[in-house]
Amino acid sequence: MTDQTVKPIGPEYLRPLQPECPNCSCCTAPLCQKGRNSTLECIGNTRTEFAATVAGCPCSAETTRGTHAWRMARIRVTRHALEVPLPDTAEGILRGLADGTGTVSDSAGLITPLRALRYVAVDNGAPSITDLGHAYLTARGEPRFATPVEVQAVDVDTCTARVVVVGWNPTAGVTVLLDQLAHATGCTAEELPGKHLEAIANCRTQEADDVVLTSIRIAPPLPESWTGAESYG
Repeated sequence: MTDQTVKPIGPEYLRPLQPECPNCSCCTAPLCQKGRNSTLECIGNTRTEFAATVAGCPCSAETTRGTHAWRMARIRVTRHALEVPLPDTAEGILRGLADGTGTVSDSAGLITPLRALRYVAVDNGAPSITDLGHAYLTARGEPRFATPVEVQAVDVDTCTARVVVVGWNPTAGVTVLLDQLAHATGCTAEELPGKHLEAIANCRTQEADDVVLTSIRIAPPLPESWTGAESYG
């Protein structure tokens, strides 16, 4: 009979400690990587008992350029500015804060909803416009155009897609959220590469990360006469 050694299960067999994130003091490196690639941020990708510790982690925050939460916030703000803009009085407060000419009080109850939207922050009683507030004002004023969009590739690990926004730059790639394209088109991640879409975009912006797509849809097929399929007698 062969001897079998039964190894006990104890503390020495617990999961090895994960490396600390080099960019923050609250998370592990794997958690921040997951948080950056999730609109739930780090707090939404950890156990409840650690939520208070990682809440507000800058590696995944919507205030940190390039995170999923940042991209989603830009989409939300753009759609807000285009579809259901603020009342003139509230927008006037934002513009006053942006150019430093506004005298603002909360007597009309306008600062509170602007804070809830994260367009305004208040420090020691003094309101100031946030990056999201600036993004809202930019979206209110910048021109947007209908443009062809071609999906070059998708990355299911980071939940992003690389697209060419022809009206912005016919060769350079733009990173967008995979979920945004999938929801708008009804296509799976496997079906999206090579798809030709149409969207509305801020084609005059300077940076690729600042391109925000709205009204995305699958492009209709080209007329037969454009594709050479039409026969001539």
